[in-house]
Amino acid sequence: MEDRYLYRALPFIRDIDDARREQFEVYFRNAPLWILDAFQVEELDKGVTFVRENEPADTIFFIVKGLIKATDYRVFGVSYDFMTFDKVHAFGGMEFIMDLDVYRTTLRTVTKCTIAKIPRSKFEKWMYSDIRALKHEAKLVGEYLLEEGRNSRLFLFMQGSDRLALLFVERYERYSRQGLLHVKGGRQDLADETGMCLKSITRAVKKFTDEGLITKEGNRILIDKKQYEGLKRVVALKIDRG
Repeated sequence: MEDRYLYRALPFIRDIDDARREQFEVYFRNAPLWILDAFQVEELDKGVTFVRENEPADTIFFIVKGLIKATDYRVFGVSYDFMTFDKVHAFGGMEFIMDLDVYRTTLRTVTKCTIAKIPRSKFEKWMYSDIRALKHEAKLVGEYLLEEGRNSRLFLFMQGSDRLALLFVERYERYSRQGLLHVKGGRQDLADETGMCLKSITRAVKKFTDEGLITKEGNRILIDKKQYEGLKRVVALKIDRG
């Protein structure tokens, strides 16, 4: 399939950043036209839960614009954000690969998002008819599970402020623009992502502020390149990230 038909069928990808647009092109390079014609596009506000764990996994989602995160609510009274997504994934693809009938996680928007969705039955038909597409999807699922497992093991053995330092380093490497990271979300969001309590988050933020490793502007946290390098050294003392 030529890219120009991809842009006609999914015109929204003209307006996204170069990296994500290239990922869409790679993912759908050999997709049949009937798949592209079957997509529906939705705009979602920040904080919308659009996939819930244990509900029927009957729809496949692609994130066109914005950020989403996966949350685990299995521990009573605690929500744990274990993965934030900013790349092109088929959400629901893991359930398809593993022959699961229900979603195995809860997905919520971190920012305003544009999503493209398609019935799982059509997605399965495409995957079963194109071994290259199936292999690509299996590769993405494997990479996600590997990264999630590695991160979970890191957080398991790291304590206190070291967890927050690792989170800041990973966010900087993924989301900084022109050498500066604006940390989105408040203390509760940081607690949810690290598994730390609010008091521990407050102490860690104060520690890093006093040490010059982050900058506080009101309720905002900013991290520049020099501060990122300092946080990276803090993390390097604890783990080998090779």
